[in-house]
Amino acid sequence: MPKLWNVSAREVVKVSSRLGFVFARQKGSHIILKHNDGRLLVIPNHEKLKIGTLLQIIKALGISREEFEKLL
Repeated sequence: MPKLWNVSAREVVKVSSRLGFVFARQKGSHIILKHNDGRLLVIPNHEKLKIGTLLQIIKALGISREEFEKLL
């Protein structure tokens, strides 16, 4: 399991898809995912996400840091 500070955008997209998010579109280097309940999630398409950005994405997913690590 990769460490939380060494997570790529691809891994975040995989975790998000397991939680019901689907690819909506991409604009530049930002991937936009949509959930059935109307939530949008924007993920910067970078090799490694900064820890602050990743924590905000985890918060937007509505899960805890431990749950995110299990889903990786």
